[in-house]
Amino acid sequence: MNKGRVEAFTDGVIAIVITIMVLELKAPHSADIAALVESAPVFLAYALSFVNVGIFWNNHHHMLHAAKYVDGRVLWANLALLFFLSLVPFVIRWIDEAGIAAGPVAAYGAVLTGAGVTYTLLQAAIIAANPDSMLPKMVGSDWKGKSSIVGYLIAIPLAFVSPWPSIAIYVAVSAMWFIPDRRIERTLPH
Repeated sequence: MNKGRVEAFTDGVIAIVITIMVLELKAPHSADIAALVESAPVFLAYALSFVNVGIFWNNHHHMLHAAKYVDGRVLWANLALLFFLSLVPFVIRWIDEAGIAAGPVAAYGAVLTGAGVTYTLLQAAIIAANPDSMLPKMVGSDWKGKSSIVGYLIAIPLAFVSPWPSIAIYVAVSAMWFIPDRRIERTLPH
């Protein structure tokens, strides 16, 4: 099966997710700086979410670039990843409505955990569909993927103690991924 449809569909869904995220941002109700400062938490949640969705999209792009084929398992794993990414606007909205509170911050971590786990499943499915690919060598032990999931799993219950350390973990995981993994770029022909 050709991988082009998977790439095009994923690009379309991610574009819609990002569009919904930005449409959820509300302009301040007044023209003073205090109103702008009041909307800062939801804007920062949007910015972090934009970076997170962008990281998943960027790594998805690189991973599919390394693949030649996709099969049904890849399609379902890709849909599972897109399901969790499509929930990002919901948790941002909840943070906007409820504030930086335990439930919404924990839910944000649950969505990121789901996205991380399903990305790992997608990666395994792509490797299985492309046994002669360089992807297993490029992925290696996938310490970043595993440590991201562990970080998210720590942050979820931690949010019920205090949401801010959980947010710090989400930011730290994003910072770890912000620079793309160059192993794939160096290995593949341009």
